[in-house]
Amino acid sequence: MSEKKSAIVIGAGVGGIATAIQLAQHGYSVKIFEKNPNPGGRCGQIVRDGHTFDLGATIVLMPGIYRDVFKMLGLSFEECLEAKPLPVIYQLHYADGTIFDFTTNEDRMQSQLEAIEPGSFQQFGLYVAEGYKMFQLALQKLLGRNFYHWFEFVNFGNIKLLFDLKTHIRQATYVQRFFKDQRLKTAFSFQNIYVGQNPFKAPALFAMLPAAEISEGSFCFKGGMYSVVEKLLTVAAGLGVECECNKPVARIVVDKHSAKGVIFEDGSYVRADLVVANADLPYVYRDLLPGKCQSAWLDHLDYSCSAITFHWGLDKQYPQLADHCVFLSEDYREGLNKLFDENSMSDAPSFYVHAPVGNDPSAAPEQQDSISIIIPVGKIEARQAQDWDQLKQTARHYVIERLKKEGLTDIEAHIKFEICYNPQTWNTNCHITKGAVFGSVSHHITQMGYFRPHNRHNRYKNLYFVGGSTHPGNGIPLVLLSSKLTTERILKEQTNK
Repeated sequence: MSEKKSAIVIGAGVGGIATAIQLAQHGYSVKIFEKNPNPGGRCGQIVRDGHTFDLGATIVLMPGIYRDVFKMLGLSFEECLEAKPLPVIYQLHYADGTIFDFTTNEDRMQSQLEAIEPGSFQQFGLYVAEGYKMFQLALQKLLGRNFYHWFEFVNFGNIKLLFDLKTHIRQATYVQRFFKDQRLKTAFSFQNIYVGQNPFKAPALFAMLPAAEISEGSFCFKGGMYSVVEKLLTVAAGLGVECECNKPVARIVVDKHSAKGVIFEDGSYVRADLVVANADLPYVYRDLLPGKCQSAWLDHLDYSCSAITFHWGLDKQYPQLADHCVFLSEDYREGLNKLFDENSMSDAPSFYVHAPVGNDPSAAPEQQDSISIIIPVGKIEARQAQDWDQLKQTARHYVIERLKKEGLTDIEAHIKFEICYNPQTWNTNCHITKGAVFGSVSHHITQMGYFRPHNRHNRYKNLYFVGGSTHPGNGIPLVLLSSKLTTERILKEQTNK
C-alpha cells in the first residue's frame, strides 16, 4: 500500500480547515499550523468573564453557499450549526430618527417602503430580482469557478458577462433607477462595506449583496460564527487532521519549482508534498517566500478599508437593540470620502452593532450582553501619519453619544470591560496587510476572477492559497467557496504526480 501524500496548511482559519478536510477526504495526511493560541483566524472568538465575542464576522450571509460547501463536506448546514433564521436581517438607524427593518417579511417590507416612498415596494421587487439574477450568474461564471489561464477570463463571451453583471455601471447610479429617497438608496447599497468598498464607486454588480440577503435570508448560530470553526475542526479531527496552535511559520522552504515544507520560528522543520497557505496572501509573498517581484506587484494593488472594533462586556441588556444594527451618520457620503480617500475616519462615522443575546443567550451571563461595534476606518498607509489611538477615542466617544440618543442613555456606565482592535491590531495579530480586514485586496472587477491573486503560485507548483485575499474574495461564504476551488485545483493538478 502506497504511503499517503502529506499536506501542510498554514493558518487555521475557516478556509484552511475546510481545505484540510477535503484533502483528508481525498487521502492526504494533513497538518494545520496556526500562529495564534486558538484557531479561527478572523473568524476567531474572544472569551472573557463568561462573555463571548466573534472576533470578526458576526452575520451569516449567502447561506446557499454554506449549504453547498457543507453538503460537499458531508454536513447538514442547519443541523450541525443549530442555525436559526432571522426575520429581521438587520435594523438600519438613520440620523433623522428613521428606523428601517431590513427584513425578509414582505408585508413588513411593503409597509415600510411605501411609507417612505410610495410605489417603492414594486421597485424593490425588481431591484432584488435583478440583483439576485446577477448573484446567481456571478456564482456560475465568475466566483464559483477556477480560472487556469487568462483567456478563460478575457474573451468575447466574458465581455457580455461583464455587461450582464453591470460592471460598467456604478451601483450608486444603478440604485437611482429604482429608488428616489436617499434613505432607500443607502439601504440597498451600503452593503459594499462588507467587502471594504465605497458604495458610491463600486460596480452595480454588488447589488447582488442586498439581493442575496433578501432572497436567501440570514441566520444566527448558537455559539456565534465561531461555531463554524468548531464544527469544521471536529470533522477535521475525525479524519485524522492534526491542528497545532502557537506554531508560527517563519518561512516556506522552496527549491526551483516546488515547496518542500516549512520552517517554524522555533527553528524546527516539517516537510510536505503539498503546502496550502491560509494566511493573508500578500503577507505570505512578502514574509514567507523568497523573491520580491510578486510581493512588489501585490503592494501596488488596491486594498480594502480596515475597522476599529470594540467588544464590550455589558452588565445589562438593551432589548431595543436588534441582533444586528447599522447606525448611519448624517454626513454618510462625507464619512465614506474620509474613509476611502483620506484613509481616515470622520468625526461622526457610521457603525455597526451586534447584540447577540436576544437570539443566543449563551453569549453572556444571565441578564447581560456581549456587544461588538465595528467602525470602518482607513487602511494603514506607511507614508501617511495616522493616529490610531486618537481615532479610537473619537470613534468611542461618538458611538456612545449616538447610542445615548437612541435611548441607551446609561450604556457607558454598564461597560464592565472593553477589548479594542484597530488596523495595527489586525496587522499584528492576523498578519493582515495594511490592516485591511475586509479581504485585504479590494474587490473591483480588475481584481476579481483571473485578475485576483491566484490560488496557486506561478512558480512553485505545489504551493496553493486559500482565503479572502485570493479568488473568489472576502467573507466567510466566499472563503468557504475558496476552499472548494483551491481543493478542486489541487486534485486536478496534483493527482498521479
